[in-house]
This record gives sequence, structure tokens and C-alpha cells, in this order.
Amino acid sequence: MGYSFNRNRKEIIFAYAKDINASYKDLGAVCDAIRYKKINDAIKVLDSIKEMPIIFRRHNKGMGSRHELGGKKGRYPIKCAGIVKKVLVNASANAVNKGFEPDAMFIVHACANKTTIAERSPSKGKLFVGKGAGGYGFVTPRVSNLEFAKVEIGVSASDKDLSEKMKKRISRNLKEVKIQKPKIAVKPEKTVAIKEVKEVKEEKPAAVKEIKEETIPKEIKKEKTAVKEEKQVEQKTGSK
Repeated sequence: MGYSFNRNRKEIIFAYAKDINASYKDLGAVCDAIRYKKINDAIKVLDSIKEMPIIFRRHNKGMGSRHELGGKKGRYPIKCAGIVKKVLVNASANAVNKGFEPDAMFIVHACANKTTIAERSPSKGKLFVGKGAGGYGFVTPRVSNLEFAKVEIGVSASDKDLSEKMKKRISRNLKEVKIQKPKIAVKPEKTVAIKEVKEVKEEKPAAVKEIKEETIPKEIKKEKTAVKEEKQVEQKTGSK
């Protein structure tokens, strides 16, 4: 099969699927989402399409914008994501058979095109459109064509024969993956630190009291204790 990749193909491993009964527009959007990424990262993107939409840069007239994509237009093409994933798995299997490690490979080529059109008449409703000879018009048969598509994916471990634009896209995707830090539970540590600060604040006044009591002379302490004892005796006698 002739692939639509026009550069040197010696170090690139391909896989394809043809005669697919799916929208080539949705397939193209899915291919745009995984192009120039590593195989493992691309599979994660395809598996998360049920929860996270994909950006549609083309064929998005009348499509709603998504807050998950920062206001950009997108959709959830689950069927097409499954088809592209099968082709990607085949490409990684071909790479393993040729002695490459799929973990170190990234997607160089990913595209979807329309192949054949099967002409069909509508299953129900009007079979013809227009007016007859009495209405001075033409009668044209209605058409409900079935369009088939194909998907191509190329995988490589080196970027020698690629253009500068492709190399920049690949390096940018690799940097984005490295920058993503794992989520760490910081909240419990913060709460523990806050508790420790509160305990320190509560301990301060007690320490100040002890210091004040130590600085008071012994004679004044004796007088205070005697006064307290006299008050206690008076209270007892008064209560009797």
C-alpha cells in the first residue's frame, strides 16, 4: 500500500486500516490529538476520550465549545478513538517484530482520509427531489451515499529525516510530559504544620506565667498564700 508520508521511510514503521465505516473528519481529529507523541502517551489520550474531549481544529462549524479545552471547540469521538487505537497497537507490534522498543518510539505520521463512496438511495421517504414536467422543473433522485475512510500511522525512534517543524513539535510534547509532576497530598502536611503552630502559641502564655512566678520574691508569695488561707477560713466560719 502507498502511504501518504512523503519523507524518508527507512526508519519508520507503518500500520493502516482501510474501508472503515466511520467519519473521516472525526478520525482526522483523533489523529491530530496523538501526532508527535510517544506511544504510551497516545494510548492514554485515546483511553481518556470518554471523559476528556478532543480539539476539532477543522470541520467544527456549529460545534459547541468545551470548558475543559479552554473554550475551544471539541467533541467525544469514542468510536473513532477505538479504531485509531487498534491501528496504533498494530504499529507498535510491527515495531517489536523488527527489534525496536515501543516505549522509546513516538508517532511521526498519523492521518485519516476518505477512500471510496458507495452510492445509495434513501431507505425511506422521498426518492426524488424537484418538480415534474408540469412544474417546468427537473426531477433528481435523492442520494444517501456511504463514505469509507482509511487511517495511517507511522512510528519511529529517531527524528533524523524529519523537518524542523516536526522536531520542534516532538520536543515540545516530550517536555510537556516531563513537566507534569505527580499529584502529592499536601493538605495533611499543611494541617499538621498549622496544628504545631497553634500548640506553640498555646504554650507561650503558660511559659510566661512560670517566668513571672519565678521572678516574684518569696516574701510576697508567703503573704499571698496567708491572705488566701484567711479568706478560706472566713468563708468556712461564715458558712457555719
